[in-house]
Amino acid sequence: MNYLNKELSGKKERPIKVLQFGEGNFLRGFVDYMIDIANEEGKFDGDIVLIKPIEFGSLERFGKQDCQYTVSLRGIIDGKAEVKNRIITSVADTADAINEYEKYSEYAKLDTLRFIVSNTTEAGIVYDENDRFDYLPPHTFPGKLTKFLFERFQYFEGAADKGLVMLPVELIDDNGIHLKECILKQIENWNLGEEFKNWVNESCIFCSTLVDRIITGYPKGEDEKLWEEWGYKDELIVTGEPFALWVIECPKDISGELPLDQAGLPVIYTDNQKPYKQRKVRILNGAHTSFVLASFLCGNDIVLQSMEDEDIMKYIQSTIYDEVIPTLTLPEKDLKDFAEAVITRFKNPYVKHALLSISLNSVSKWRARCMPSFLGYVEKFGKLPAHLTFSLAALMAFYTGSEIKEGALIGHRNGEEYKVMDDASVLEFFAANSGKEAKEFASAFLGREDFFGRNLNEVNGLTDAVAGYLSDIRTLGMREAIKKNL
Repeated sequence: MNYLNKELSGKKERPIKVLQFGEGNFLRGFVDYMIDIANEEGKFDGDIVLIKPIEFGSLERFGKQDCQYTVSLRGIIDGKAEVKNRIITSVADTADAINEYEKYSEYAKLDTLRFIVSNTTEAGIVYDENDRFDYLPPHTFPGKLTKFLFERFQYFEGAADKGLVMLPVELIDDNGIHLKECILKQIENWNLGEEFKNWVNESCIFCSTLVDRIITGYPKGEDEKLWEEWGYKDELIVTGEPFALWVIECPKDISGELPLDQAGLPVIYTDNQKPYKQRKVRILNGAHTSFVLASFLCGNDIVLQSMEDEDIMKYIQSTIYDEVIPTLTLPEKDLKDFAEAVITRFKNPYVKHALLSISLNSVSKWRARCMPSFLGYVEKFGKLPAHLTFSLAALMAFYTGSEIKEGALIGHRNGEEYKVMDDASVLEFFAANSGKEAKEFASAFLGREDFFGRNLNEVNGLTDAVAGYLSDIRTLGMREAIKKNL
């Protein structure tokens, strides 16, 4: 059986328009997948070169397969569990920025190049004053990009139409703005001159983006079966969910140059991505944080089980529709459509998302994901949101334990131990306080300004409500407490 290659895929050669820092699963199952569809629909006509920006990893498999690979999307499509497979032909080549520096740097001189995509992890967009221009390449991603842009600026003699569009997808707020700040600092640090700085400011475009798709990666244990089914070997398979969203906030309109939305793709061009980020964080992430701890203590282990649990399902829906959506600013239909998509994603039979993995750092997650909805509801309606209030008591019940072992607080469910993972100060607080009477425990927890940024005991009626819910959980058990109160 042959490996997937250009001959098997029928790849068409197109001009190189995209340089992509990062060759990992997410970009290949998200950005490169979208560009492949846009090419097929006749909307883009451009290929991608993948850059390996770090020493770790190998590009050997890409060479073996002519950079061709399969994306397999698995999930609920039109109400049914389905799998959709697509051979991706949008990637033309790869380059190792460290071990193939000359090949990599030559792309700075490519006339057709227009877009830079990156996913160098949240720690990748950092300014390092000790990074050096004469390194081949500089160590940090902003350092590499600064030098790459400078070489392009010099080669094209500062031509305004040779600026590039930056599309970082790293999961940090205002990623494009932050990347530009790092580059401008590096220009000053390396004394690259005012002309180059002006070219970066005026001819280059830095977009901030929000991305959303669960990528589950390479299907270990299934690969040989899939090869037999497809008739070719593929060591670069990417699996993921059907849902996707790419929100691109840009100071200039680039939708004409990158018309992904015209290819029917879930891409939104906007001058303000914050309402979309707020929607994602509060509905998707907030729902996760609000129900997983209660669901775990009801006996469930994964998200899919939670969705099949009638009590938890009612809890999730009421939290989202009755308490979160009323506090958001986007049109109600958009919010409800997104919520329906979230619930469909939670029901994905191909994703086994462990509740304990989601439970990591739940205190800081509750503050970031749930507290804005909680406080917004109180401000808007003048009363406590029952389900979000109950989620605080569920958190306290989940974090109940007195022993810290190997960096984890030891909790108990039906006589069996589980590990609560969080910052040491958080675990120490619960180890010292979770055995106290409900009202005292609630008051101590809600009063921790380092946890919440404020004293939540000051919210009218909250301390008594949380203590009441916690007492019910302790005496009735989680499931009966949910039934009684919600």
